[in-house]
Amino acid sequence: MELYLDTANVAEVERLARIFPIAGVTTNPSIVAASKESIWDVLPRLQNAIGEEGTLFAQTMSRDAKGMVEEAKRLNNAIPGIVVKIPVTAEGLAAIKLLKKEGIVTLGTAVYSASQGLLAALAGAKYVAPYVNRVDAQGGDGIRMVQELQTLLEHHAPDSMVLAASFKTPRQALDCLLAGCQAITLPLDVAQQMLNTPAVESAIEKFEQDWKNAFGNLNL
Repeated sequence: MELYLDTANVAEVERLARIFPIAGVTTNPSIVAASKESIWDVLPRLQNAIGEEGTLFAQTMSRDAKGMVEEAKRLNNAIPGIVVKIPVTAEGLAAIKLLKKEGIVTLGTAVYSASQGLLAALAGAKYVAPYVNRVDAQGGDGIRMVQELQTLLEHHAPDSMVLAASFKTPRQALDCLLAGCQAITLPLDVAQQMLNTPAVESAIEKFEQDWKNAFGNLNL
């Protein structure tokens, strides 16, 4: 199972990488824009934050396959081993096929249906990223879509994996894992929600109070 953070906040990546067993960091154009840093400046800093073994994801901006391929090569030259995110459009599918031949690893992104995700996998994407909460926001069922996509990949594209994205709650992420997803990426607020459970803090305080009442200190 691979756990990623969906952010370009280097300081938060450094902080949470000490706590979470993260496999790497995912970004997109909106996330990079929010950082106010050039992508060519922030990507090396993110890679340094996650270490050499961590996997970094970045997305192309072009709308046509030729431009996507050129941008993917630039990203791969800047950060060897980077996974290039390609929107799953008609041109995106063409780009994924070309990049597969070039040996550049891709993720099919902006996936809103199981059939769309399957096409990305069949085209050669190693990862496919369904947008769980965005599907829900449009009146669909994001978790069901993930379940369908997971089953399709198991049957027809076993070399690809679902990397579920777009979460608003930890429950959504857990439901994706229960559906068999091998990878998820968490925005910072959802990752923090997983850590901040009031009942845990209350239990620890009770342990401390009982110990102090019995022994007069908090030393083991």
